[in-house]
Amino acid sequence: MESNILNSILNLGSFDAGYLVIAVLVLLIIVVVLIVLTIVNGKKLKAAQARIDALCLGKNAESLEGEIAKILEENQYLMTEVSQHKAYIKTIFKRLKLAYQKFALVKYDALDQMGGKLSFVIAFLDENNNGFLLNSVHSATMNYIYSKTVVEGEVEVELGAEEEEALEKAKAVKIPK
Repeated sequence: MESNILNSILNLGSFDAGYLVIAVLVLLIIVVVLIVLTIVNGKKLKAAQARIDALCLGKNAESLEGEIAKILEENQYLMTEVSQHKAYIKTIFKRLKLAYQKFALVKYDALDQMGGKLSFVIAFLDENNNGFLLNSVHSATMNYIYSKTVVEGEVEVELGAEEEEALEKAKAVKIPK
């Protein structure tokens, strides 16, 4: 069956209409496949949109943008606090170096009379071995107390044996870093 309209428009002449039917069927199959793909992609898009909507709602109907802004603000606050705490810790460590951290006590019997080793020397030193010696000499009738300044582990005056022992013991104290 030949169509005069097709022949006159397309100038097909002796064209076989079976080819036309096959072409239409192939195009129909392609259209059906495209419709199926569109439906599948539409479902995937709806699922993705539902996940985005759920994410944006957040808790108590707050938006995701608001939650992120709140987290960033809290993070900035924490970073400021951490910086301040680092500065405080540095100050504490500087002060701690000046605090007396090393101590030594040596008890002795000063006058070899009383027994019981009632006299004593205490050494107080900081991290840099600066400090003082406190010597208490006890006798039956009196008690004398002497102090001597220590600078970088050295004393400008002569030390007694007990004072030297206390100073060396205090200098030997290990301070954990």
